[in-house]
Amino acid sequence: MMDDPDVLRLTLYVAGRTPRAERALANLRRIVELELHMPFELEIIDVLERPDLAEEALILATPTLVKESPLPGRRLIGDLSDTHRVMAGLHLPGPTHSHETSGGTDEVTADR
Repeated sequence: MMDDPDVLRLTLYVAGRTPRAERALANLRRIVELELHMPFELEIIDVLERPDLAEEALILATPTLVKESPLPGRRLIGDLSDTHRVMAGLHLPGPTHSHETSGGTDEVTADR
């Protein structure tokens, strides 16, 4: 089955239920509910429960959000609290709401 190129596929890697992981998850839920105006799929992987998947995806820090598709793939490391940076990092239109705090997302990298 081919992936639908119009569906945003995201994977959030966390390490347990730490405050930072909970913040990243809450921020991501807020972003997908308020800002994403397209179909999406979200998978959450706890690297403590599934270290094999973290190793396969080369996850070195948590929380890490991985944009699987549409290409290009992207990785955002941090608690995802800066909505503008998250949207830009995912190559999506800027936020329409102003529910954000400063700081948060530490790094944005492109998958090669």
